[in-house]
Amino acid sequence: MHSTASPRANRGPAAAAENRKALIAAAREVYADGGLAAPFSAVAKRAGVGQGSLYRHFPDRTALAVAVFEENVADLEEYMSSSDRTIDDLLDRVVDQAVVSTALIELITADLHDTRVRPLGERFAAVVARLVARERAAGRLGAHIETEDVTMAVGMLATELARADPALRPAVADRARALFRAAFAPR
Repeated sequence: MHSTASPRANRGPAAAAENRKALIAAAREVYADGGLAAPFSAVAKRAGVGQGSLYRHFPDRTALAVAVFEENVADLEEYMSSSDRTIDDLLDRVVDQAVVSTALIELITADLHDTRVRPLGERFAAVVARLVARERAAGRLGAHIETEDVTMAVGMLATELARADPALRPAVADRARALFRAAFAPR
């Protein structure tokens, strides 16, 4: 018995950027739903591409997590570039990102010295450094707070969100923001 459906046309390199984008979006969904236990192949299936395409773009889960967080960092760079953004804005945006990237947070923080991960940390630290200088100049941040303190706080928040039951994440985020607000305030 022969199928009358024609096979999907292989668009080759023309589809590469589109496939990559679909894989990243699918990874967010697959790992948000199934955690790190979700099969890597589920990402390809959800994106509607073959496994060969998945492995061409992302040879392992860490490469895929890096791609997700590259998008997150680029979003933070753009969002936080406005001079009216505050640490509260940063924390809010990180909460929004972390909620859909919880499983990937565990993966990417497993080896922060991975050569694929380190540049993301450096870019994030640069965003935070600009924000700290701006917040300090505006009198909203104590002189006792350094860039590393805010970076650590954001990492702690993301980790706690990743570990929290999904229903409790909003409450966890609120508690963390209140703690950080108190700790960061000028003295």
